[in-house]
Amino acid sequence: MTMTAPSTAPSPTAQKPLAFELSREREAQLLAGARKSVRVTTGKIWALRVLIIALWLGSWEATATYLIDPFFYSKPSLIWDRLVQWFSTGTQFGSVWENLGFTVLEAVLGFVIGTVAGIVLGVLLGRSRFLAEVFSPFIKAANAVPRIVLAALFILWFGFDISSKVATVVVLVFFAVFFNAFTGAREVDGNVVNNARILGASKAKILTSIVLPSATTWILSSLHTAFGFALIGAIVGEYAGAKKGMGMLIANAQGTFDAAGIYAGMIIVTIVALLAEMLITTAENKLLKWRPSEAKTQAQGI
Repeated sequence: MTMTAPSTAPSPTAQKPLAFELSREREAQLLAGARKSVRVTTGKIWALRVLIIALWLGSWEATATYLIDPFFYSKPSLIWDRLVQWFSTGTQFGSVWENLGFTVLEAVLGFVIGTVAGIVLGVLLGRSRFLAEVFSPFIKAANAVPRIVLAALFILWFGFDISSKVATVVVLVFFAVFFNAFTGAREVDGNVVNNARILGASKAKILTSIVLPSATTWILSSLHTAFGFALIGAIVGEYAGAKKGMGMLIANAQGTFDAAGIYAGMIIVTIVALLAEMLITTAENKLLKWRPSEAKTQAQGI
């Protein structure tokens, strides 16, 4: 009687976990490579940005020193001196931090009010074609009114206090958010809404569970532009007439032919706008975690 040696080949059940582990290891390697590629690309982008800024400032400094009159065009060294003066000894109208605080407060209050109003009315009219048809000409007419005219009217109505500046900001922010919220509400998949109705979902449930989440991407994308408009509205309102604020400092610099002061005010407002953009981007990434990351998308070959 002959005896056969037991087979040493792994069973299918033993091969599956091994193949699964190899697949997971390969995916991890691809993801790590994609992340490294993203970091390298980001480093190159920032290096190029810094180089562009250095070349721009250097050429401006040289041109204003040897070719053009710095009294009218200023130059980076004079702007830096003005910034140092404002932050160290203050301005003619008090501390620069106090003036900046007024502008930021006006922008934030108007941004919040305008955003809430834009989302509510945008979603409401986006889900009701009848109301959209009724109010469409009025909204278009209001959006066509020059904002600088409204800023002057608000000063007449509310005076030089913060109310007139907030009203100007609200008008600018509202339309930026409204049209995106309106479009986002209109773009909701009708089949999903109909299926929810068949399953017995109420209008409120459809609104909170389907319409608003679907329109979130549209709304959040509008906030990046909306806060920029908020700062513009605050500056325009202060430029038209105010007791404090960065817009008033810029207007005063213009009236005294202080080109460096104008640029200094612009730089401060720009930095605030960039910081706000970072905060909005962070909030957007947290609220939209369901979106695939860039590194994971590259690893999957998409």
